[in-house]
Amino acid sequence: MERKHNKTVVIDSHKCVVFFDFDNTIATCDVFDDMVMRFSKDERWIKLEKRWKEGKIGSMECLQGQLEGIRITKKALDRHLSSIKLDPYFKRLIHFLDAKRIKKIILSDNFDYILKRILNQNSLKKLKVYSNKLKFDKDRLIPHFPFRSKNCKLCAHCKTENLLANVNEDSIIVYIGDGNSDACPAKYADIVFAKKDLWKCCRDKKLHCLRYDSLREVYNYFKRSSA
Repeated sequence: MERKHNKTVVIDSHKCVVFFDFDNTIATCDVFDDMVMRFSKDERWIKLEKRWKEGKIGSMECLQGQLEGIRITKKALDRHLSSIKLDPYFKRLIHFLDAKRIKKIILSDNFDYILKRILNQNSLKKLKVYSNKLKFDKDRLIPHFPFRSKNCKLCAHCKTENLLANVNEDSIIVYIGDGNSDACPAKYADIVFAKKDLWKCCRDKKLHCLRYDSLREVYNYFKRSSA
C-alpha cells in the first residue's frame, strides 16, 4: 500500500486522514530530549543517544535506558511541561480540520502522560494519540511500550502499524513529521510534509515531499487545497 507521493492532490475532506508527529512538529522542541538533558542524574544518556543514532540499538532500548537515568517527581515534571510551547499554527490548523471534519491523529515515540499534559494545558483534549506509556514511581519514570512491532526493532512505537490501522485503500493520507521515526510511516502517505531528518531521508530516497519549517505552511496548503 506504499504511495507514490503525488505532487498534486486535492484534499477531499471525506477521505483525508492527517497524521502528526509530536516532538519538533507540534511542539517547538524535542520535549523528551529536553527532559533527558535537564533531569538525568548522569551522562549515560549521551552514550545511549550515540548508539541509537549509529543504529546499534533501537529507540526502545534507548528510551528505557534514558528514563532509568532521570530523577523527577510528577509535580516537578508538570511544572516543566507547563513551559513547553506548541507551534503557533497548530491550534489554527486543528480548528480548520475540525471544521472540514477531517480525521487527525498524533503518532509519537514520546510518552502518553507527557503529550496529554501538554495538549490539555493548550485546551486540546480530544485529539487521538498513539504513543508509548508512562507511569510514576516516586521520582522514577516507568515506561511501557504497547505499540512495539513484533517484526521490527527499530522503533519503540511502530507508527506505521497505527497509521495503517486508521486508513483504508481510498484514504488520502497526509503525514507531517521531522524525524527518523517518521520515515517508515511517511512511505504510506499521499502527501508528506517534512523537515530536518525526515526531509533528508525523503531526499536521499527520492521520495517527493513538501518541505516546511512551521505548521503555518501546512495550514496554508490545506486552505488552498481543500475541496
